[in-house]
Amino acid sequence: MRKNLTQLLISLFPTIFFMEMGMAQNTTIPVKVGVVLDLDTWVGKMELSCISMALSDWYASHGHYKTRVITKIRDSQRDVVGAAAAALDLLQNEEVEAIIGPGSSMQANFMIGLGSKARVPIISFSATSPSLSSLQSQYFVRATLNDSAQVPAIKAIVQAFGWREVVLICVDNEYGNGVIPSLTSALQEVDTHVTYRSAIHPSATDDQIVKELYKLMTMSTRVFIVHMFTPLGSRLFTKANEVGMMEEGYVWILTDGMTDFLSTLDPSAIDSMQGVLGVKPHVPRTKELDSVKIRWKKKFQEEYPINEISELNIFGLRAYDAASALAIAVEKLSVGNFSFQKTNISRDSISLESIRVSPIGPNILHSLLSTQFRGLIGHFQIVDGQLHSSAFQIVNVIGEGERGVGFWTQENGIVRRPNSTSKVNLRAITWPGESTSVPKGWVLPTNGKKLKIGVPVKEGFSEFVKVMRDPITNTTKVTGYCIAIFDAVMATLPYAVPYEYVPFETPDGNAAGNYDELISQVYFQKYDAVVGDTTILANRSLYVDFTLPYTESGVSMMVPIIDNRSKSAWVFLKPLTWDLWVTSACFFVFIGFVIWTLEHRINEDFRGPRSHQVGTIFSFSFSTLVFAQRERIVSNLARFVVIIWFFVVLILTQSYTASLTSMLTVQQLKPTITDINELIRTGQRVGYQNGSFILAFLERMKFHESNLVIYNSLEQLDELFSKGSQKGGIAAAFDEIPYMKLFLAKYCSKYTVVQPTYKFDGFGFVFPKHSPLVSDVSMQILNVTEGDQMAKFEQAWFGQNSSCPGLNSLLSSDSIGVDSFWGLFLIAGVASSAALIICMATFLYENTDTLVQLDPPASVWRKIKALATLFDNKDLSSHTFRKSEMGDRSGTNGMDAATASPATNYPPSPLSLSVQTESNFAFSRDQATPASEYGDPMSPNGQTPPEIAFGIELANSKQELKVPEVVHVNN
Repeated sequence: MRKNLTQLLISLFPTIFFMEMGMAQNTTIPVKVGVVLDLDTWVGKMELSCISMALSDWYASHGHYKTRVITKIRDSQRDVVGAAAAALDLLQNEEVEAIIGPGSSMQANFMIGLGSKARVPIISFSATSPSLSSLQSQYFVRATLNDSAQVPAIKAIVQAFGWREVVLICVDNEYGNGVIPSLTSALQEVDTHVTYRSAIHPSATDDQIVKELYKLMTMSTRVFIVHMFTPLGSRLFTKANEVGMMEEGYVWILTDGMTDFLSTLDPSAIDSMQGVLGVKPHVPRTKELDSVKIRWKKKFQEEYPINEISELNIFGLRAYDAASALAIAVEKLSVGNFSFQKTNISRDSISLESIRVSPIGPNILHSLLSTQFRGLIGHFQIVDGQLHSSAFQIVNVIGEGERGVGFWTQENGIVRRPNSTSKVNLRAITWPGESTSVPKGWVLPTNGKKLKIGVPVKEGFSEFVKVMRDPITNTTKVTGYCIAIFDAVMATLPYAVPYEYVPFETPDGNAAGNYDELISQVYFQKYDAVVGDTTILANRSLYVDFTLPYTESGVSMMVPIIDNRSKSAWVFLKPLTWDLWVTSACFFVFIGFVIWTLEHRINEDFRGPRSHQVGTIFSFSFSTLVFAQRERIVSNLARFVVIIWFFVVLILTQSYTASLTSMLTVQQLKPTITDINELIRTGQRVGYQNGSFILAFLERMKFHESNLVIYNSLEQLDELFSKGSQKGGIAAAFDEIPYMKLFLAKYCSKYTVVQPTYKFDGFGFVFPKHSPLVSDVSMQILNVTEGDQMAKFEQAWFGQNSSCPGLNSLLSSDSIGVDSFWGLFLIAGVASSAALIICMATFLYENTDTLVQLDPPASVWRKIKALATLFDNKDLSSHTFRKSEMGDRSGTNGMDAATASPATNYPPSPLSLSVQTESNFAFSRDQATPASEYGDPMSPNGQTPPEIAFGIELANSKQELKVPEVVHVNN
């Protein structure tokens, strides 16, 4: 009966279609197109109905088109061979120029090969497997999205909720296997591991499904990504609900293969899927879409009244758009492109060798690839042989159906609305078990097994990990600093984790290997974790995951210390470097010279013989060290310079005192070696802890193997240091900071740590790769290390010696250098130089006229000498000399009055007048005698020196006086 109905449908469809087209066929060019679908399924019927409606709607609104697509329909009978036979029949007997279909990815493989051979485009709107793209056939046009297009959306969801492990549940066929590579690779990009892939056969029984679900329940992962179609998917969720896998703590994510068909599932299947998340292509709602849905539903119910499913889904919409795109592509071809020559091949022949090659197939393909229009599902455009990717909608199964909670777009990731650029959280999600709390994505396995925690076995350093065996009960007890921290961390987890410690030892109780071998046991799944003084290293992280470190990080060098108490007679020179001593001395002299310059012309304390003045410069500047200078300062510029200099001297002397005090009292110990290169250059022996990664570190540092010595305990390390490198011991030891803290707590008066510290990440707990426990344990490590528990653990296992300096108390005897005071010297230098410049500029300005009036014009050198002579004299205009000058003048006038002739009232004779110049010279016609303040300016031979003669000339030019015959010199 079904076969007769199918044949009747096939025979009537062209007739119905041409009747709808009316008389237009008489003036149009028919183009035959094959359609291969599973017509005995409601999906196939829906797709065929949409194709028919699309062509009818398109040509009804575009009656002027000169071409008409004529469909030749074949039933693939849900079989790969049937689909291939139908395609071969269409190509050979119907001579179609394109084929729409098939309905599945498995059917498309062979059809794509036929299309390539016949040069006929194969247009599929439902073959979504990514594996089809690898065929690289230009005649395969995917008018739908690749299954891999939804992978970024799924990855974004997993990343948003921080799940580190997922399980893939796929149908075991080409459709299910096609998406696995891209999905696995994408999840790895966000550090999420696919722990297991469950492949369920399409024809699996309910018992087989339940068996697989029970297997999944024994695993720790609780995030499942399901990629299959609804017939198998609905059965899977029904059984998952029955076995208790739809309760709180589980996460289920559907691909579009099931999400697109949620509206077609029966209520019992929907009820078993409560809390499930799904992704599907976003179809924007438009008036045209609503109109098509209403008309299609009415038409479909009329054609298939007994079919209970009457919802138009994404495949029907894509079938509608694919048919419309093909009609547009055919119309874009010119009439000359079409050929209707009949072939001589028998209609009963289906030989592959005699398959017909389409003359216009390549033209239709090229036209189709360039076709763009606004379809029901949005913008239709073929890019790289498949439909251009669009946004995806994220839905949550709640109640009787689905509810949208957000969208994913390629430009903005997860957003609340499709056209929004604001990255906000998704809408409220109801998870399985009606929970509103985000599941953590994993639980401890339900098989009741305890975690096997491997611990190292070592001779020394038992403060970190100590394994003790009771000979009577033969039980093992593990204690230590690392164990105490791990127990504290596990006790703070919000869930119980049963575990037991397993020593990594041989049957006789010795260590079974080094730390690398211990950690490898986690990789080989012998241990579930490793707890101990295990250092986080890059090469180890390739095979296991480490938690955050719970100790200080780094590797340093430890060396003996010697008494550095200086007994030298020159220890007082050590607080300052030589460059600072020299700089300070130069500044003392410079400041003294500046003060002398500013005070010389106006201050009696800075005048006198040259030797006296030089001594004043040095005595004044250096006496400022103890602020004991005796000379008074009268110039404002000099006072300004002295104030600045006092500040510099105060800072300098206080720093010197502090440094010297430190050297003589506090700084008493000094490391014997401070440079690792010195150890390598001199070939001295160094030590490292047995079984540690430090051996590889020292080898990278170019230490010779013969100079490397192993130690196993604190006592052995102290003994090696005591012997020294020359007597079979060591000169230095390299180890991690936690071990050094333990060693120095016991021997702090004999050894110290020197720089540099080489960066390493400290101790961490070891777990398998992608273990969900890593993030939770790391979080609790932060809580424990930030509290006061760490101090208690260190006190309990390492002790504390209050007289010992910490590792950060580095010993240093560096002297203070210029770089510490260059700012102060800069300030003092600028202030002094500015005062000096102002003083000299003022002096030159006041004596400009004197230089200009020289007669005859003097050379530059004579002008300089004249200025020097002027500068050496007192500045009588200064306030410091005015009072004394007034007194001198008063005394002179009285003397003249007393010596005047009482018998006459005549004024004094011109011969008795005194002429005094600004340069303090008096002149006579016969000789010139300078009124020098100190000594006789005359030369020994009685002749006037050139300098005095030049001064007379300078005075004559300035006074412009006529010298009388006899002039007396007034002192």
